[in-house]
Amino acid sequence: MQDTLLVELLTEELPPKALSRLGDAFAEGIFKGLVERKLAAPDADFHRFATPRRLGVTVPGVLAQAPDAQVREKIMPVAVALDAAGAPTPALLKKLDAKGIPHSAVASFERAMDGKSETFFYTATATVAGAALDAVLATVVLDAVKKLPIPKVMRWGAETHQFVRPVHGLILLHGSRVVPGEVLGLASGNATRGHRFMGEREFAVPQADAYARTLFERGSVVASFEARRELIRHELAKAAGSVGQGAVAVEDAALLDEVTGLVEHPTVYIGEFEPEFLAVPQECLILTMKQNQKYFPLLDAQGKLINKFLIVANIKADIADNITGGNARVVRARLSDAKFFFDQDRKQRLDSRLEKLASVVYHNKLGSQRARIERLVKLAGAIAHGLGADRAAAERAALLAKADLVTEMVGEFPELQGIMGEYYARHDGEGEVVAHAIEQHYHPRFAGDSLPQGNVACAVSLADKLDAIVGFFGIGEKPTGDKDPFALRRAALGVLRILMETPLPLDLAQMIADATQGFAPGTLAAGFEADLLAFFTDRLRGQLRETGASAEQVEAVLANSPTRIDTVPARLAAVKAFAALPEAEALAAANKRIVNILKKAEGAIGEPDVALFAEEAEKTLFAQMNALAPSVRSMLAAEDYTGALRSLAGLRGAVDSFFDSVMVMAEEPLIRANRLALLKALAALFNGVADISRLSA
Repeated sequence: MQDTLLVELLTEELPPKALSRLGDAFAEGIFKGLVERKLAAPDADFHRFATPRRLGVTVPGVLAQAPDAQVREKIMPVAVALDAAGAPTPALLKKLDAKGIPHSAVASFERAMDGKSETFFYTATATVAGAALDAVLATVVLDAVKKLPIPKVMRWGAETHQFVRPVHGLILLHGSRVVPGEVLGLASGNATRGHRFMGEREFAVPQADAYARTLFERGSVVASFEARRELIRHELAKAAGSVGQGAVAVEDAALLDEVTGLVEHPTVYIGEFEPEFLAVPQECLILTMKQNQKYFPLLDAQGKLINKFLIVANIKADIADNITGGNARVVRARLSDAKFFFDQDRKQRLDSRLEKLASVVYHNKLGSQRARIERLVKLAGAIAHGLGADRAAAERAALLAKADLVTEMVGEFPELQGIMGEYYARHDGEGEVVAHAIEQHYHPRFAGDSLPQGNVACAVSLADKLDAIVGFFGIGEKPTGDKDPFALRRAALGVLRILMETPLPLDLAQMIADATQGFAPGTLAAGFEADLLAFFTDRLRGQLRETGASAEQVEAVLANSPTRIDTVPARLAAVKAFAALPEAEALAAANKRIVNILKKAEGAIGEPDVALFAEEAEKTLFAQMNALAPSVRSMLAAEDYTGALRSLAGLRGAVDSFFDSVMVMAEEPLIRANRLALLKALAALFNGVADISRLSA
């Protein structure tokens, strides 16, 4: 017999931010356990359920009894099991004896690939009885519970059971039949509970297939997390549309998930606050409404905050004013705090706060925030000078970039650092370029975030990130494994994106050297720069692979350790275009051959001498190479890497002829040295773009 299976754990209020993840893990854990025991099909379309007070899953087509099965057992690789003559080895015979398998069974062993090796498998003649649902379901559920991503567990009452929240009910329902079992001290049944105020307190689920419908009709609970989230999304859009002004709710996927985890029967209401609060920067108001109250602020068609917001309540009230009025009183207090912080902060200039940063520790080995600012000023100024940007503006922005860390507003809302600095800088009369750079220097803050706009902002952003990376690498605090407490990987990716995507004609190695000079002697370990450049190269490798380039193409570009990161995309594009040419394969193989030959050469290799060429093929190659060299170097100087490689592709015939008819390692030392010099010059010309030899298999 097969039927739909329902499993539900009824709990106290679960952590809303983790609810979606808990619901998925619970459902997938149970489904996996059923599949492993052959009680459910691997492709069954199971359904997850998660509300603030329950985790559940329904799985269709679950068997009451799994079918009997023959045991198929892996023995060992064939190469180990049989000797050169094809006879069983002592190792095989020993294993057969240990398992009670007769030696005569070897002739009937199945041969099949296991990974990269051919392996013997043994299928017993006896069958093993399939698992019974009644016997294993409680274990399956308990196993799923133990594997949930729960950072902290709770104990309740006199019991020793542990879970993220106390559990008060358990449903194990196969069709309409209750499957006996016990999980976390609770015996299974078919009863659940509805919404605390809008549904029946307790009722039975008559049929597993009717779970979601019964919960909604009798309990006023939308059981599916996904369905509830989409309902909220729809109702938010509908309510925003009713406000007018082209209003839309601020998009925030994390907030939407959290609110979905807080309600069982969502209803959206429109709240309002006094217009005078709009004098406070809208980022402050938006953050306090989202973070403290879980409201959805509304923006007009121009992206400006309006004095209305949306509330997702867990109850449908007969009189909406009871909900909107209460929430208006609460939000008024929150916005009053934000206005107070804003007003107080503006009484003191940003530059007057710098001395407070002397008591703010950046890192015990790297000094205070005030000391760091001094490094940022010098480094940002040097970078701005390299870009031909306003050096004074970059230095001023770097000087003030961290001053808002000691303001009341940023102390309350750390997420606003930089944003508040921009507002306060404008209030203080700082130039627009300086104010803008203060906010922009944190960009990009995450993957896909916007880059700083303008050379001054880029200079301060690069200085901020490079100072952090150089400082922490220099004191040995580099990322290891999945640990990156100072977010250095993110900072490095930000540096690479700014240099590549803006793009900026700056040398990464030189900027690292400039950043290193900002630290007091003895602060940083000697020789860490090589590791740091390798760290950047690893990040760059990952970024380039995301463009769809092959591993060989990426390695060809990175083999020369480019430090002008802005040229890397063009180099990669040139390599891609070259790889598509008919000459590419032969030239890549020839370059690989050249690399191998040069590795074996002894002593220094000089310049080729035309008077020492003895064979016509080497004279021809030298002549064609010399004819192309000026235009290729001109293209390289103009960063026309694709044109350079296309021109060099014309050397294929001469290169092929050279290797067909010329012995490089001639017995005569001068001839041999001259041919090595020719190959070195040829490799250098090709490698001006990338190491083409890396394209050869």
